[in-house]
Amino acid sequence: MNQTNSIARLDDRHRRTRLSEGYAAVFATILIWSTPSLFMYYLNRYYDPWTQNFYRYFVACLAIAPLVFYRIQRGGPEIDLRAVGLCLLPCLPNVVHQVTQVMALFYMGPGVYTIFIRSSVIFTALLALAFFPEERLVIRQWKFQAGTLLGLIGAFGVIWFQPNVQSQQRHIALPGLFIAFAASFCWALYGVLIKRPSAQLGSIRSFGLVSFITSALLFPLTLAFGKIDTPLHAGADVNVILVISAVTCITLAHVLYYVAIHQIGVALAQALQLLCPAGAMGLSAWIFHERLTGLQLWSAAILLVGAFLAMRVKPIATAVTAENI
Repeated sequence: MNQTNSIARLDDRHRRTRLSEGYAAVFATILIWSTPSLFMYYLNRYYDPWTQNFYRYFVACLAIAPLVFYRIQRGGPEIDLRAVGLCLLPCLPNVVHQVTQVMALFYMGPGVYTIFIRSSVIFTALLALAFFPEERLVIRQWKFQAGTLLGLIGAFGVIWFQPNVQSQQRHIALPGLFIAFAASFCWALYGVLIKRPSAQLGSIRSFGLVSFITSALLFPLTLAFGKIDTPLHAGADVNVILVISAVTCITLAHVLYYVAIHQIGVALAQALQLLCPAGAMGLSAWIFHERLTGLQLWSAAILLVGAFLAMRVKPIATAVTAENI
């Protein structure tokens, strides 16, 4: 009996440690992901969407490469054609998401976009329900359902009441709405599809492959639709900002996000991302003087209430342990 109790205590301690690591990773990701839309909004002045994303992911690939080689030397899963195949499918929606999110910033400010992209939680919940039976315990809890529903309503309100600066209309242009929804859905799809490849390969290896494949996919698109020589004309200060955004918002944040989805699940990790708009709106108001209308503020409040409910969901126990960073 004593031995059984000791094993139970060890299992409970291990579970609490795993959840603590997951929450630490997701909150660090939230802090970092409060800034990407601001970087991209600024870089839109100098880079087209194709070129901006290609160079940001290329820099992210270079940044993660030393850690990938270090992991390979220590042993573990090999990076072979099978590993490339595992990561290829998630990269397809990732490419679409990266390009459409930059395009969306031509129709709205960075703070509004950061709020709206949280609508991906509802897509993530539905996709996780379809792909991962182990996620269904979280999704079936009423707090998660209510939280994601309120988050979707709030996110839609924030973007719907965004004035159209090009025509002085009260609502955003429909192309901007469709582009933003495409970015949100593809981000959710990427988050679901990357779960098992990152679980099998580890967070470092999986993102190393994702960044390499995404860069490779973006390169011909940049040649066809972008301007590959933009860094030569943008200026050193602009290029430094691009590098900083790539290393922090792509490399570091993705690795932390992978740890989070391993430890607390895809659905809950995405739901907690609903907290990002608070930081993004504050920074955008300070830097770009972005302001929300009264209806947008009410919508944002509804969204944050949804985030609070989603945060109170009890995480499921997962069998996968992420690599330590």
